[in-house]
Amino acid sequence: MGLFTRDTQAIFWNNNRSAIQRMLDYDYVIKREKPSVAAIVAPTSSNKFDKFFFGTDEVMIPIYRSTEEAAAAHPNADVLLNFASFRTAYDVTMDALRFPQFKTIMITAEGIPERLARIMNKTARDKGVLIIGPATVGAITPGAFKVANIGGTIENIVKSKLHRPGSCGLVTRSGGLFNELCNIIALNADGVADGVAIGGDRFVGSVFIDHLLRMEKDPNVKYMLLLGEVGGREEYKVIEAVKSGKITKPVIGWCIGTIAQHFSSGVQFGHAGASANADEETAVAKNQAMREAGIHVPDSFNDLPHVIKGVYEELKGKGIIKDIEEPEVPPIPEDYAKALAQGKIRKPKNFVCTISDDRGEEATYAGYPISSVATPDTGKTIGDVVSLLWFKKVYPRWAVDFIETVIKTVADHGPAVSGAHNAKVTARAGKSVVESLVTGLLTIGPRFGGAIDGAAKYFKYAHDNNMSPAEFLNYMKKQGIPIPGIGHRIKSVRNPDKRVEGLKKFAAENFPATPLLEYALEVEKLTTSKKDNLILNVDGTIGILMVDMWRALGYTEEEIDEFIESGTLNSFFILGRTIGFIGHILDEKRLGMPMYRHPFDDILYDVQKAEEIK
Repeated sequence: MGLFTRDTQAIFWNNNRSAIQRMLDYDYVIKREKPSVAAIVAPTSSNKFDKFFFGTDEVMIPIYRSTEEAAAAHPNADVLLNFASFRTAYDVTMDALRFPQFKTIMITAEGIPERLARIMNKTARDKGVLIIGPATVGAITPGAFKVANIGGTIENIVKSKLHRPGSCGLVTRSGGLFNELCNIIALNADGVADGVAIGGDRFVGSVFIDHLLRMEKDPNVKYMLLLGEVGGREEYKVIEAVKSGKITKPVIGWCIGTIAQHFSSGVQFGHAGASANADEETAVAKNQAMREAGIHVPDSFNDLPHVIKGVYEELKGKGIIKDIEEPEVPPIPEDYAKALAQGKIRKPKNFVCTISDDRGEEATYAGYPISSVATPDTGKTIGDVVSLLWFKKVYPRWAVDFIETVIKTVADHGPAVSGAHNAKVTARAGKSVVESLVTGLLTIGPRFGGAIDGAAKYFKYAHDNNMSPAEFLNYMKKQGIPIPGIGHRIKSVRNPDKRVEGLKKFAAENFPATPLLEYALEVEKLTTSKKDNLILNVDGTIGILMVDMWRALGYTEEEIDEFIESGTLNSFFILGRTIGFIGHILDEKRLGMPMYRHPFDDILYDVQKAEEIK
């Protein structure tokens, strides 16, 4: 049997999305019934799962905080793919060795300290666990299971015939040359039956002989190919096994690094283990020893394809290797993001945004970098930000200052109003700032704050239709609607609202013109002649001056009507009053106030006995 089967599942340590997706893409191509990745261990993640593609569909792979949790939840997963950094790879492996279910552990990290690597490898051998690596891209049993990135892209895997089993058992140190050899074997033979890149570190968990002896027992492997390198003596174990008859299947062998004999001093080639410390460890010496033992050794790496083809055709001629029926390869779904970047598809957008853009190095407000309006040295205020994000305009200073004035004016009106009351009661129930704020905001509407919209709408309508103040009053009376923005519970002609006086003073000194305000003040003369508290209140003043502001800024009447109908004016009240609500909420939290219960003596109870229906 091969190293893996179609039922093999792995636990992936560290959420390496690209490597996991490549495994799942391979699963799809070979038509596995279930994904090869059972779970992910990500100690710092707060997510319970992550989504990946399985063909064109999506699957959810659970995420756990520890190997112990993942192993307990997925007892059939017998492979651990250790993608931890070299700093933690040892600890992750030693932790995994506590769980008998793991039969194979692959370690991608390179540079694990040699002392720790030796301890790790001995512990695994004592427990009968196969370690692949450190410093490896993994292993593959074509048509059944592949580890992470081995074999490269799906396109390369199919071209190298790794999507179905061939006849060659391949063992290398190098992951990159593993992929190259798979391609060479596919071009000159029928592909790979079982393949392992044992890793490039000096002390790896499993060596050439471990895998070649395993492949010797695998009936699907008809011949083997060993690619060694300069440094180390592991190839001599294979030579002895061939000489002693432990390995009887044909073996093709080559050690790279023969060029080293032409250097006057020792040279290390890439991997930590690729350095000869004695004549026997040179590539030339090992190639000669393999040749003398009866292993098929080419004259050079360039001759390797001819040797592979010769061995393959000889075995096929003897009937040992049969023809392989090529399976149908399903179309490989293309990644959406990749296809989109290459301009291969077009997709309608779900949302349209015309006010801000967060795709560049710095997010922008209506085309202006946030830094150009955010810091004190820019001289910009909240009013500037509102003009950009609400109206996509750079307003003049007088208009920006008016917006600021409005927000400050409506920020709070004490704890007794419905919104503040709701916010305080909710805060006292132990709810969060967000939850408490929402309960206060939900009271804003026609009876609380809505007068700003109404005042702008009706006063503008009357003014635009040339109604006299008296005609306007009659019109509203016929409509059965109290005039929005007129009237105050406490304030009157004799006791004016200082907020209104401040807004009117600001407008007189800064606005180019205030025709609607002047019209409203004429209306106020009539209303106060009937009752002195029917004054133009703060809501009415704000709504009316907003219309005057927009007219002075050059907006059309249609645009202003759209602002009014869309609730823009009420938005100023919402924005300002949010400041006050949060203040009341924080006040309740700071004071540690208990749960609120309304007193009985403030409720009129009129509860009659229910009528019984017979």
